[in-house]
Amino acid sequence: MAAQLQTHSSPARAAQLQTGAVPGTTDGLPGTGRSRILLSPPHIGEEEQKFVREAFETNWIAPLGPNVDAFEAELAAYTGSKGAVALSSGTAGIHQALRLLGVGPGDRVLCSSLTFVASVNPIMYQGAEPVLIDSDEATWNMSPAALERALAESKREGRLPKAAVVVNLYGQSADMLPLLELLDAYGVPVVEDAAESLGATCSGRSSGTLGRFGVYSFNGNKIITTSGGGMLVSDDLEALEKARFWATQARDQAPHYQHSEVGYNYRLSNILAGVGRGQLRVLDERVNARRAVFDRYREALGGIEGVSFMPEAPYGRSTRWLTALTVDPAAAGITTEQLIARLADENVESRPVWKPMHRQPLYGKCAYYPHEEGTSVSDRLFEQGLCLPSGSSLSESDQDFVIGILLHALNA
Repeated sequence: MAAQLQTHSSPARAAQLQTGAVPGTTDGLPGTGRSRILLSPPHIGEEEQKFVREAFETNWIAPLGPNVDAFEAELAAYTGSKGAVALSSGTAGIHQALRLLGVGPGDRVLCSSLTFVASVNPIMYQGAEPVLIDSDEATWNMSPAALERALAESKREGRLPKAAVVVNLYGQSADMLPLLELLDAYGVPVVEDAAESLGATCSGRSSGTLGRFGVYSFNGNKIITTSGGGMLVSDDLEALEKARFWATQARDQAPHYQHSEVGYNYRLSNILAGVGRGQLRVLDERVNARRAVFDRYREALGGIEGVSFMPEAPYGRSTRWLTALTVDPAAAGITTEQLIARLADENVESRPVWKPMHRQPLYGKCAYYPHEEGTSVSDRLFEQGLCLPSGSSLSESDQDFVIGILLHALNA
């Protein structure tokens, strides 16, 4: 069924989109001067420059200083968490959280399978064993049904998990309340991997604040960025102080360099924290911009047979960090791999959804619990999933160009 392109009033304009021929682009052919359209580029403004300039002028450029302190306090206030520790990456935050929970060699840690590898690698840093949990169709996040089977089996084996890393995909929180109810019943604490969901909500709370610990990422492709960086949040202020201590090489309070514990070089610099402070001030604007990008894609493509967009769960608000959809090749007559290639031919970046961890060479031998016996949701999402350019600075002209390529490829 062909989609009606209601975002444009002119029939001629719709025809241009359907053929990929948008004025000023020489019919969308490669090498015509159009800049590459990126998946999720950084979006920097004036506020960031002010804070960075202050850091240079005051010579506060090390991994401590007023921007770091203020960024931690401001992000904690935004999310409603009691405290925060600025770190060099979201990966560092997950690692610190697992160590704070006492995860060590021989322990089991549950983790979402449909995620980026950085969610799982810190489990290995601690010498523990990942146990991978499927997604559900309604949220694309951790399946309560799969989690319940994993917990029951772990109890029968006498090896309850030491922790669970619950991932929030593509700007949407997992359905945390039923997951927490299950995990609490077995005494398993939660690390909420909210690397992709800062600014989202779940049951009236900020994504990342429902577990024992929450972790955000400020990588260059995230909804706000510090170039590279992360934040660990919690209501456990004593634990956060321990994380802050470990993150600065665990240097003891002594007049000389003394170390009684293993530490890490995980702190965020005062310069990058200044970038983060400026970005945080426009986070809500960035969320609204990405949601608008999603809405335009859905309006243009949502009526095409075989095309389905990632649903927004009723318990919260997604940031739509990336516009993610699935394409059923049997109904649409084209695969996601072919669509990615068509877009690449026109200098447009797109990506498949994350390759599930249970299909990765590194983690393929780990225990995996599908949503239902014989039904793996994350496998289908990987095989049919596609992420489109979604940046908050994406112009309507560039988005029209992307939509036109897709309409033409989908014969809509």
